[in-house]
Amino acid sequence: MSSARFVSDNKESHANSMINVRDIAFTLIVGLGLYIYFRRRSQTKYHDTLEKQYHCKPVLASVPYKWPLALDILKRQFDALFSDHAFERLNESFGIAKTVRIDLFGARGHFTTDPENVEAILSTHFEDYNLGSRRLATFPLLGEGIFGQDGLAWKRSRELIRRLFVRVQKRNLQGFAPHVNELVSTVRDADAGGETVDLKPFFFEYTLNTTTELLFGEPHNSLSKEERDAVRENFDYAAFGIGIRVRLADLAWLYNPVKYRQACKAVRDWASFFASKAIKFKDEVGEEEASEKYSFIIDLWKEMRDEDLVRDQLLHILVAGRDSTADLLCWTLFHLVRNPEVLERLIVEVSVVSLNSDITREQIQKLSFLRCCLNETLRLYPTLPLNVRFANKTTIMPRGGGEDGQDPVLLQKGDGIAWSVYHLHRLESIYGPDSRVYRPERWESGELMKKARLGAGFVDFNGGPRTFLGKDFALMEASYAIIRILQAFPNIRLPPEISNEPVGVERQNYTIGLAPGDGVKVLLS
Repeated sequence: MSSARFVSDNKESHANSMINVRDIAFTLIVGLGLYIYFRRRSQTKYHDTLEKQYHCKPVLASVPYKWPLALDILKRQFDALFSDHAFERLNESFGIAKTVRIDLFGARGHFTTDPENVEAILSTHFEDYNLGSRRLATFPLLGEGIFGQDGLAWKRSRELIRRLFVRVQKRNLQGFAPHVNELVSTVRDADAGGETVDLKPFFFEYTLNTTTELLFGEPHNSLSKEERDAVRENFDYAAFGIGIRVRLADLAWLYNPVKYRQACKAVRDWASFFASKAIKFKDEVGEEEASEKYSFIIDLWKEMRDEDLVRDQLLHILVAGRDSTADLLCWTLFHLVRNPEVLERLIVEVSVVSLNSDITREQIQKLSFLRCCLNETLRLYPTLPLNVRFANKTTIMPRGGGEDGQDPVLLQKGDGIAWSVYHLHRLESIYGPDSRVYRPERWESGELMKKARLGAGFVDFNGGPRTFLGKDFALMEASYAIIRILQAFPNIRLPPEISNEPVGVERQNYTIGLAPGDGVKVLLS
């Protein structure tokens, strides 16, 4: 009897405990539901208050779609970005209005070419945005560095690299001379038969040499030809892979083929070799002597004390330095030979620079028309033609709402905003009815720069706190090369078999930057 009663009491106790668990679970679920409800209600009330306070209105212009979840938009974007005319095909999205809404997978985002919005993202509301998935896209090649960081990590990297480039800017330009001499020499060798020469590979080799000497203390051409070719091939393939992963955004992990992983590893091993070599040299001869040869690496090491982090920062700067300047050189010569009057005027201007001594920064700064040509190239082919940010808090976008697109727009945390500098720089409202024409003279008076505003309507090397720290280095590097190329080959011209097509018709190669898809074909003699 007592045993039966024990079993009965046990069952009753178990039943009561189960009821208690269900009660607790029910209470938690109800509590969570109420929390979410009131939190959303509070957020909605907060957003309504902000919209009234700042007179915000929704963006009415939108990218049209027909498929469920707007999947046809996604397909069109990918078809465009993987074509030979990526940015021209994006006209159908960025050409609808200066700011348009895009609804994809039920999430809200915006495209903009409005200079007020661009300035807000890059400068005035800089702290309200983050990079989103960029780190995920670039990490296999670049690791942990400045172009994939936000917040305090980015600020630390920025300050460190800023100090390094301040010292670089104080140097003379003699370091460019041997690399430009080699550039001219190899181009002359290619012209031995008087046939068409493609300058594009020579420009990319030149910028890789100058940038590796700056960062690694030794130029790329210090390696054997076999090693140089392998590094270049792996570098190009890894850059191509990054371009794909950046476009995939949060789905970047979907693109990770074996060849891409191998290319990334090869480039990282190459950079690690130089970083380790410099640090070992420091241990052997001391920090002061090592800094004379490997200043960039030693300065990074003093701050980070981690070889992998040093390597990663070097790679971030290398990618930006090599591609941005090479693209600038390619597009400048691409259009100079297509505009003989501009070319002739520039040849006359650079002829005042002596062939028998190194070019100085002061001499380059006096070549005003050369800078006009570089500005015009950067207008039509900016270093970062397309960029994306995500709101990290509720924030206000200055324009884009309402019937006329002139009212402020409320962005909620997580909303994405993409802006195309490529299309911004072709706005007739800023650059006139000939905005799609290569015409450097438009920059001469200085009035256009005032109208466009650097970092708003003209975004040459990004803008705001994220302005490319190597901007001065890149402009000096490109200027030095252009001067010597034009002095060495004053008869440079467009081959007769190459058609002189309107701006935008040319094939374009979009990876990290934007380069001519068919190279830079010229006759030199």
